[in-house]
Amino acid sequence: MTELITKYLPNVANLGWGGDSGWGTAIWQTLFMTFWPAVFGGLLGMIFGVILVVTKPGGIMENRFWFGLCDKIVSLFRAIPFIILLAFIAPFTQLIVGTQIGTTAALVPLSLGVFPFYARQVQVALESVDNGKVEAALALGATNTDIIFDVYLREARSELVRVSTVTLISLIGLTAMAGAIGAGGLGNTAISYGYNRFNNDVTLVATILVLLLVLIVQLVGDWLAKRLNHQDR
Repeated sequence: MTELITKYLPNVANLGWGGDSGWGTAIWQTLFMTFWPAVFGGLLGMIFGVILVVTKPGGIMENRFWFGLCDKIVSLFRAIPFIILLAFIAPFTQLIVGTQIGTTAALVPLSLGVFPFYARQVQVALESVDNGKVEAALALGATNTDIIFDVYLREARSELVRVSTVTLISLIGLTAMAGAIGAGGLGNTAISYGYNRFNNDVTLVATILVLLLVLIVQLVGDWLAKRLNHQDR
C-alpha cells in the first residue's frame, strides 16, 4: 500500500503522517476545529434560538426588547463574511486565547461564525412544534421552563438533530477558511500544499478526506434523526 501511494501519489507521500504538515496533523486539526466550535457555537446558538422563539410576539415569554436584541445580534453576525470575521474579531480572539494565529485561535471566530446560522436553524425547528401542544401544557399548569424543555426541545428533537447535522457540515467548510490565520487542517493542506504548489494529488486526497468526514456526519445525523422520529411516534 505504501509503495502504491509513493508511486502514484508522490506528493501525498512526501507530506508524511506526522509533523506540522503531515496528514495525521491535518486530520486532527480539522476534527479539533470542528468539535469545540460545535460545542461552544452550538450552545450559544441553542440559547439564542430558544430566546427568539419564547420572546417573539405571541410567545410564552413575549418580550419585544429581548426578541429585537437577539434577532439583531444573530442577523448582524450572519451578515459578516467569515473571512472578514476572522480579522474583525482578532483583538477579541487575542484577549480570549492569548493569540491571533493557530488552531486554538481559530476556535473563537469559528464559534462566532457558526452560532448565528445554528440559532436560525434552532428557531425554525422549534417553531415547527405544534402550538396546540404548547397551549395544552399551559392549560395543565406547566411552567415556562417545563414548556421549553418538555415541549419545545423534546418535540423538536428529531428536527434539531437534522439542523445540527447541517450546521456541522457547514462548520467543516468553515475550517478550510481558518487556514488564513494559520489554523491548519485539511482545507489548508488542500490549498497550501496542493493547489498553490500545483500538487493535484494532495488536493485530491485532502478533498476526499473532507468529503468522507462530511459523509460520516451526514450518515450519523440521518440515522439519529430517524431513530428519534420513530421514538416520538
